[in-house]
Amino acid sequence: MIQSSKITSKNFLKETVGNDKRKYLSAINYSQYVVTLPLILKYADGNMIDVGCGDLHYRKYIEKKVKKYDSIDFSRKDKDITYIGDVQNMEMISDQFYDSAICLEVLEHLRNPFKAVSEIYRILKKDGILVLSVPHMSRLHEEPYDFFRFTKYGLKSTLEDAGFKIIEIQTRGGLFSFIGHQVSSVLISSFYHIPVMKNIIYYINKFFIIYPCVILDRISDGKKRLAAGYTCVVKK
Repeated sequence: MIQSSKITSKNFLKETVGNDKRKYLSAINYSQYVVTLPLILKYADGNMIDVGCGDLHYRKYIEKKVKKYDSIDFSRKDKDITYIGDVQNMEMISDQFYDSAICLEVLEHLRNPFKAVSEIYRILKKDGILVLSVPHMSRLHEEPYDFFRFTKYGLKSTLEDAGFKIIEIQTRGGLFSFIGHQVSSVLISSFYHIPVMKNIIYYINKFFIIYPCVILDRISDGKKRLAAGYTCVVKK
C-alpha cells in the first residue's frame, strides 16, 4: 500500500505543479504552505536560487518578486532548471552571487547536509537571506536517499556553525498532521487514480482529514514539542 501511495502521490504532485491545489495533498503539505510560502514571499529578493528545486513548483510564486530566479537539482525534472549538479558542491556558482535562496525539504536527503548549508552560505552575498525547511517527523521517503531528521536545536546549530544568523524558526504541523498524512496517502493511493473519484477524494481529504488534523495540532500541543517540521529564515 505504501508503494502504491508513493506512485499515486507522485501523480498528484505532477498534476499540481505551480498549483495551489498541491497543498491539499495532506496536512503536512498544508502546513508547509501556510508557514513557508509567506516567508518566501516576504524575503525573496534580487537574484535568487532554489536549492534542490525538484519540479520548480515554487517558481510560479517567486518569479514576479525577484530580479532573477535560478534553480539547481541533481537531475533535470524540468527543462528550465538552471544548474544540474550536487548542492553539496556547487562549484559552478561563484562566491557571493545570490541575494536570497530557498532550500525546502532537501537537507534530509543529503549525505552531508552540513556541507550543503556551507555551500549556500558561500554563494549568498553579505546580508543574503536563506529560507529553509526540514521535516522533524516523517516516515522513510525517497528511499534510499533519506538520511537525517532535524530538531529545532539541531537545525539552529547547523546553520549557526555555517556562519548564519537566525532570524526566525517556525514550527509546522504536529502529531495529528503526521498521522493524517498517512491516512491521506492511503486515501489518494486507493481512489485518486479513478477519474470519477478525483474531485470527491480531493474534498473528502481537504475537509475531513486535513482541516481537522490542523485544528487538532493547534489545540493539543501548545508548547510545539511534536513538530512535523521546521521552517527557518537566516541571514549571512
